[in-house]
Amino acid sequence: MHVQKKLILAVIASSLAVLSVPTVFAGDAASAVSAVPAPAATTVAETKASEYVKPNVKHGSYGQLNIVVALTSDDKGIQGMKLRNIANGLKAVESWKGKMNVTVVLYAKGITLLKNPDEQTQKKLDELKHQGVQIKVCDNTLREQGIDFHNLYHVTDADIVPSGFAEVAYLQAKKHFVIDPVN
Repeated sequence: MHVQKKLILAVIASSLAVLSVPTVFAGDAASAVSAVPAPAATTVAETKASEYVKPNVKHGSYGQLNIVVALTSDDKGIQGMKLRNIANGLKAVESWKGKMNVTVVLYAKGITLLKNPDEQTQKKLDELKHQGVQIKVCDNTLREQGIDFHNLYHVTDADIVPSGFAEVAYLQAKKHFVIDPVN
């Protein structure tokens, strides 16, 4: 409602500004500029309206959640977002007396996450693994892209699955919820 009032006031103010600007002729340009009213300053109340206010959340325990996240993009923004979503989910579930088991399945271009990750990404991956997050890598992708898994960040034989695509379906059949935060 507050946003609608601001929008209506802005439309009215701009309409009034247009009506109050005199017709400008070639010799009158300097005086016309001074006739245009200055835009209204933002009030303190408007600034505070956009600040976060912690809600009083009421929610039951999350219980046991099994999640699988497929990562197939080489977009660093998408990769980072998925890692942040996982970290935020783990924290929320723990704070609401639950347990979340997460498996990230990398295939296709998603494997780039583990090719020479920057220091910040390494730290995030290490934190997630420390919290029990499993990272699985598609053998089909390794073969198709000619990648030696030893050259990927902290990947061992135990992290390799025959097919990333099939692994997502396999885990889903074993009651893992498939989450794809890219939408």
